[in-house]
Amino acid sequence: MDGTLLNAQKELSEYTQHKLNLLIQRGLHFSIATARTTVSVTKIMSTAHMNMPVILMNGALIYDLVAKQYLKIETLAESTVRAIISLLRKYKLYGFMYAVSGKRLITYYEKLDTTFLQNYYQERVERYGKTFDCIADFSDNIRQDYVVYLTLMDEKRKLLGVVDELKFLSDIDMVLSHDVYTENLWYLEIYSKQASKYNAVSYLRNRYDFTKVIGFGDNFNDIPLFKACDEFYAVGNAIDELKNIATGVIETNVKNGVTNFILEREGSFNQECEESQD
Repeated sequence: MDGTLLNAQKELSEYTQHKLNLLIQRGLHFSIATARTTVSVTKIMSTAHMNMPVILMNGALIYDLVAKQYLKIETLAESTVRAIISLLRKYKLYGFMYAVSGKRLITYYEKLDTTFLQNYYQERVERYGKTFDCIADFSDNIRQDYVVYLTLMDEKRKLLGVVDELKFLSDIDMVLSHDVYTENLWYLEIYSKQASKYNAVSYLRNRYDFTKVIGFGDNFNDIPLFKACDEFYAVGNAIDELKNIATGVIETNVKNGVTNFILEREGSFNQECEESQD
């Protein structure tokens, strides 16, 4: 979503809001796949008349914005979470741990010891009204909650050590990606092996019996999405690794590339239908 559908202000442009709603009204089945959580996605997409569940936290959660409920939750085993926490201690890293308790997604943190963490916290509170729970130790809450995700953020070089050791945990998946808004900021996101954009798209495809899925993306965490789609288009601002494997490259996010592509494809489809009826 960020760097693909949203503009540089982390919003849907007015143009995309208007055109997207028209397309949905005409029957387009439209969803998003993002690393974001329920709170920020609900706020950002509030002006869009979404008619499909959305994929959150890189596939760890699938959420129905209309019914306001989680349709699918992929959790991490308690032993796995403890192993991850042990590695965080070893490398003196802090971040955020996300857990589902009842119908609520809780975001825990132990300390905000870097500017990156402080800025992330402040923006989520001020911009989206998100709440955080500060706890002394992540380990204290593992048994009572269903942990689904951990996010670390720092300079890339400070994350590489823990990445190398996390590779030995067979039941997790992770993605290390550059933040599209902040220079030198990298995200390391850790989640269940069963939680991926690939699996989440496959779930929606089967649930709604879709015969064709078209996807869009810009970053490393969109590679699993690419693999799940029949066609996949990289926006012009995407990383080269994604452009090289995509079906094609479209306009950048700030030029409403996704919306314009769908409008053009929709127009071509309608023309083909009209010609077939002649």
